[in-house]
Amino acid sequence: MYEAYWRGMGDRCSLVISGSEVMSYLGGNPGGACWFLEPELEKSIRRIHHLVGNAAAQAEDGGHVVVGTGSTQLLQAALYALCPPDQPEPTSVVCAAPYYSCYKEIAELLQSKLYKWEGDAHNFNKDGPFIEIVTSPNNPDGLIREPVVNRPNGKLIYDLAYYWPHHTPITHKADYDIMLFTFSKCTGHAGSRIGWAIVKDKEVAAKMTKFMEVTTIGVSRESQLRAAKLLGIICDDCQAFSTNTKSQNFFDDSKRLLTERWDKLHEVVKRSETFSLAKFPKDYCLFSDRFYETHPAFAWLISNNKVKDCASLLRGHKILTRSGNRFGADATYVRVSMLGREEEFNLFLERLSTIKIGICNGIAHIN
Repeated sequence: MYEAYWRGMGDRCSLVISGSEVMSYLGGNPGGACWFLEPELEKSIRRIHHLVGNAAAQAEDGGHVVVGTGSTQLLQAALYALCPPDQPEPTSVVCAAPYYSCYKEIAELLQSKLYKWEGDAHNFNKDGPFIEIVTSPNNPDGLIREPVVNRPNGKLIYDLAYYWPHHTPITHKADYDIMLFTFSKCTGHAGSRIGWAIVKDKEVAAKMTKFMEVTTIGVSRESQLRAAKLLGIICDDCQAFSTNTKSQNFFDDSKRLLTERWDKLHEVVKRSETFSLAKFPKDYCLFSDRFYETHPAFAWLISNNKVKDCASLLRGHKILTRSGNRFGADATYVRVSMLGREEEFNLFLERLSTIKIGICNGIAHIN
């Protein structure tokens, strides 16, 4: 979805790296908590959070920046850092359903003795230490989340990948012990594989860094420099926009496009009477200085007629989705991306509008 915006920026976003540059593992931060973090990226990360106001990320806030190969690696690193190696049983890992489908895969992949996936936080009743992942705005349903378990022997990881003003109003400055962000959800550059964590505890930040050091010997320096460049451009444009409304602003431009897409989807769903979507309330955004609704990157769609496998129904109409059972929900739900190219999104709306389901004697009839 963001390709057109960045294409319009032309050579302003170009970054030239010669063959003799960034050849070493070592970056320019050998004495920091994250030794492979490029100083330019750290500066851009702290700057964009300061401008947007979505996270306490300044040095005076006590936060250490840890860079990773996307927020997926950072989540793995955080689990490693928060789980003592000498505990008698693995630490339980939970998240309120519906939860991001990859959390379960990440926690179970290595069958680690450090931690164990325990599923929906609402159903968690085991004694002992636990880690709760709080995703806000949530993936897949876009809702703002708070911790569910709320017990003294737990630790929290906040996944704030979508807490940016093109997706949701910025209502407060997040200030938690571990906060995860990702370049892909902020700017759309998923291929650069850059994520970052703001970590209060220096020892936890050092353990997360050790995880990345052992698994990947740091993070691509070229990707870090590209991320620093693009985040810096967004910051420059946000500052220019505050004094000249004729200038471009990435967040406002993206929010406008997402608003248009959500309006179109709501209209198609309303006419079809086959599916339902959540309607988000308006809230005041500190960054944009106005009220508006959340516009998530994904639509959490449910069949009104209780089709048992909604993903299969849509696949039959050449619409690819992810089934709700992968998110700890049932298969009457599906997650649909709102971030494809314009022609793909319009084709999705066209195909969705053709699906009609009627109920006769308790049997669903699909037209």
